[in-house]
Amino acid sequence: QVQLVESGGGLVQAGGSLRLSCAAPKNIYSIYTMGWYRQTPGRDREMVARFGENGKLYYGNNDLKGRFTISGDDADKMIWLQMTRLRPEATGIYYCHYLYPSARGPENIWGQGTRVTVST
Repeated sequence: QVQLVESGGGLVQAGGSLRLSCAAPKNIYSIYTMGWYRQTPGRDREMVARFGENGKLYYGNNDLKGRFTISGDDADKMIWLQMTRLRPEATGIYYCHYLYPSARGPENIWGQGTRVTVST
């Protein structure tokens, strides 16, 4: 079973920073898209930032774009999410996601989630 491995969540005070990491298994040889999503209390899962199929960056909204930065290493199939000036409303579970080609067609894979808690 293909799994993603996430790390970097934790507890941070408002205004602080965290860096999340996600690694794909070595048996994934190419990727269509990869990115970060989150689920905060009372809300549906939303896109935080991702790389599109053409490598273009997308952010969930301008506010996230100004404080969060997604980066990636295509060779190692890793992505990171640098989060700065964190606010309590950013508290939630953060998931990495990859879309990759397989013999069955495009496959989605999600990480197990890493919890981010921003205290006041």
